[in-house]
Amino acid sequence: MQPLLDHVGVFVAAITGVLAARGKRIDLFGVLVLALVTAFGGGTVRDLLVGDTPVFWLRGPWLLLNATVAALLTFLVVRQWTLPMGTLLVADAFALAAFTMIGTQKGLVMEFSAPVAVLLGVVTGVAGGILRDMLTGEVPLVFRPEIRLYATAALAGATLCVSLRTVGGRMTVAALAGAGVVLGLRLAAMYWKISLPVFKTKGEQ
Repeated sequence: MQPLLDHVGVFVAAITGVLAARGKRIDLFGVLVLALVTAFGGGTVRDLLVGDTPVFWLRGPWLLLNATVAALLTFLVVRQWTLPMGTLLVADAFALAAFTMIGTQKGLVMEFSAPVAVLLGVVTGVAGGILRDMLTGEVPLVFRPEIRLYATAALAGATLCVSLRTVGGRMTVAALAGAGVVLGLRLAAMYWKISLPVFKTKGEQ
């Protein structure tokens, strides 16, 4: 289950890195850098936090090849066809779900406490996107109120996964359920414009 999630997450995340480069007048090398940072950023931060080195994508060539192929294919497609504006957000929702479960599972396998496993899931899910958006000069998606339930969706899915494992559920079932919650909340929030309250002081518009 873990290798499959790794490849799915890396592939989709690399696609979002390329889509984020649209309109930025970035050359192919810059696009590849964005794709790789997005694909590997969250997992790299996670592995460094838990001291699991070398980090996951350095242990073999396949994840790097996966991300590179995904980036090149997306680059070619986007140059020929105009994709809907929501494509980035939908692709990012799938990457968020996959990476959140990867991080959560890693925390459970390494026998960290439940709150730490949840935190690792959230960090793995959002860190790559934060790095991607910072490199393109954008406010990271996770901090934008109009993006709707981003880190919150990751938190809910990671919590469900850890809870199911705590009561004896199988890892595969827990991960699929958690991923479903992340993806479902994220897509529902985008469709129905559900968001958390924005912090405002008295008198602010």
